[in-house]
Amino acid sequence: MTKKLPSTTRSLPIALIRAREGVMAPIRHMLSETGLTEQQWRVLRVLAEQGVMDAKTLADRSSLLFPSLTRITSTLRDKGLVTQKRDDQDRRRQFVAIAPAGQQIIDDHSANAAEIVESFKATLGADNYDTLLDLLALLDPGQQDQ
Repeated sequence: MTKKLPSTTRSLPIALIRAREGVMAPIRHMLSETGLTEQQWRVLRVLAEQGVMDAKTLADRSSLLFPSLTRITSTLRDKGLVTQKRDDQDRRRQFVAIAPAGQQIIDDHSANAAEIVESFKATLGADNYDTLLDLLALLDPGQQDQ
């Protein structure tokens, strides 16, 4: 006997996609004036928050596949927004840091980004917002590493 699937209105994957679109719309609007992609913004945000890190760690913390991060950091380097340096002991290992121009973009848009977060908190309520983040972390196998 085939098990009946839940309605698409109660499907977790579909609900997450819809929620992602709702969350990302105001962020995309903010980014439209920066010339940055969502992924580039994530990389800059992680570097601004956590400092210099090796590319593998940066890929993990930015929720990017390593080959994508390689392309993104190359683009950001060409724009003067990050710097890259090879490890002296292991030339395959690369460290990435936010450059002053990249930090300036973060600084210039941090108030707007904070307003976006506050609007989500206002919609959900502060407790529900925190609970949602906690529940989503349960579904993220990489979350236990941070």
